Amino acid sequence: MSPRLPRPAATTLTGTARRIIRLNYGFQLLFNLLWWMPVFYAYQKAAGLTDGQIFGIQSIYYVAFCLFEIPTGLIADRIGTRNCLRAGAVVMTAANLAPVVSSSYAGFLVHFLAIAAGRSLTSGAASAYLYEGLRAERCEEHYLKAEGTARALGLAAKVLCWPLVGPLMALAHPAPYVLSAVSAAGSLLCAVALPRSAASVGAGGSASSVRTGKARAARGGRSTSLGDAKAALRCIASSPWLALVMVQGVAVFTLSRICQVNLFQPILLDHGIGESAHGGVLAAMTVAEAVGSARPQWLGRRLTPVAWVSVLSLALAGTLAGITLGGPWVVVTLLCVFAAAAGFAYPIQRKLVNDAVPAGAPRATLLSVESIVDRAVCALAAVAVGAYLSAGRLDALLWHSALATAVLLGVFQLVLRSKKVRHRTDGSAEGPAPRGPADRPNPEAAADPGPPSTAPGASGAGGAAPPATNAWFKAVV
Repeated sequence: MSPRLPRPAATTLTGTARRIIRLNYGFQLLFNLLWWMPVFYAYQKAAGLTDGQIFGIQSIYYVAFCLFEIPTGLIADRIGTRNCLRAGAVVMTAANLAPVVSSSYAGFLVHFLAIAAGRSLTSGAASAYLYEGLRAERCEEHYLKAEGTARALGLAAKVLCWPLVGPLMALAHPAPYVLSAVSAAGSLLCAVALPRSAASVGAGGSASSVRTGKARAARGGRSTSLGDAKAALRCIASSPWLALVMVQGVAVFTLSRICQVNLFQPILLDHGIGESAHGGVLAAMTVAEAVGSARPQWLGRRLTPVAWVSVLSLALAGTLAGITLGGPWVVVTLLCVFAAAAGFAYPIQRKLVNDAVPAGAPRATLLSVESIVDRAVCALAAVAVGAYLSAGRLDALLWHSALATAVLLGVFQLVLRSKKVRHRTDGSAEGPAPRGPADRPNPEAAADPGPPSTAPGASGAGGAAPPATNAWFKAVV
């Protein structure tokens, strides 16, 4: 069985762990504080862009994000997660200044491409740094609360700052983009202040990279990002548990993204809620999500984390279906329930994936793979959303989304309970024993073993996955 949700941690935080957590709070809050988010459509319209150009840039952005996730995860495992966070903050700062320098189609295209690059540089690296840093300090039980609180603080900052965007634009039209650049620069200061010790933990840390690079050079081997990509593919193929928890998270990410970004305004307008009230509803949803993200431990220990993510995914689906049956106040209430459920689910799902990554595996690369899967499914869902809305079938879209989620989770539970996945007591899982000869031991692990396991038979927090077979390696790679 998977472990239950952890109770409030009894282990006292070390000074380094406390510093990691606080700087992570600052980085996540400032990096994601995009002041221009509520007004970017109107800003681009005022700059002379057409609807086709605006939404065309958005389409390019999503495609670019998926493409950037591939090399940036590898980069994080090569140069170290801390250095990757610094690079992402630099790119984000420059990206937010692009529309100020050139308020044209080219300027906004460069802006969104740079936003995609900056966010992809940090999407897996930030979580990997926090997880590895706390584990190095033997404070990994604080990870869930730290991840959730960071998200909650970022959401709370948006609630406080976004209402100020309108008055600030009246004073200085480029203010939203200038303030976003200032915030990103602040996140760079947080990344620079992050402790070096945490960055040297696990595969991809700066000190680790130096040691393993020297060891490979002594053996005449090569240190390449392609090796990390192959290692990530081997980990996913040989670890059924890692693949399963990644798939389970697709429902949470896709439903929350589609509802809170693509369907938010159509749902409100369809139920007679005018545009003047949209800001208030969005603020209420953000508060609900922030509370859920900050307190995932409120869910209790009756169910395993995997079960909680499934239950919360069903709750998301249920609220979407319920929206079709209620009036305006019911819709607003259900949207807030939807946001709270998403807030609870995100930190739990993030911890599940991190726990499932075997020790010595390229963690940031694997987290980028998860992000690619999530956004690829979201991109397909966005195409379907456009088709449904064009046909005036919003209610059918919500019902079909709920049913598709229920079917996906039903299949997930069947696979989870089958004999193909054997759970360990530490929350990891094994697949069937490989038929072919096992791969040779990873030389990186011998050169830099990282922190010792905390449980017999476990590898780090997630347990060692069975090695991939050479036959699979030749077939896939």
